[in-house]
Amino acid sequence: MPEVDVNYEHLLRSNLERVFNERDVAKRDAAIAELYVDEPMMYEPTAIVRGRSEIARIAGELLERFGPTFTFVADGVVVGHHGVGCLHWHAGPKDGPVAVTGMDVAEIVGGRVSRLWVMLNPPG
Repeated sequence: MPEVDVNYEHLLRSNLERVFNERDVAKRDAAIAELYVDEPMMYEPTAIVRGRSEIARIAGELLERFGPTFTFVADGVVVGHHGVGCLHWHAGPKDGPVAVTGMDVAEIVGGRVSRLWVMLNPPG
């Protein structure tokens, strides 16, 4: 049965800000516990990530790898219906050039993210 009262905007923007932009491990873990189902899956172009702790680990590693001012920024509005939401974004150093663009596509179950696909746009 489709999700009817899902706040796609809140879920996907919170995921970007409170998970993938959060450098504090405890805050990131708390956000994941709130936003994700107990056993979520994340699909990246080169990997399948299983579980909250692994999603937290990947988010933290991304932030460490790309430096202290690397930030994900939402582009436009979140679009969602029937349990699937999509948010376009860009990322890079705070005052630097855009390093990557893409979108998150999330399956929502019980008001929380069940599966997340990270779709990267080709460079250029």
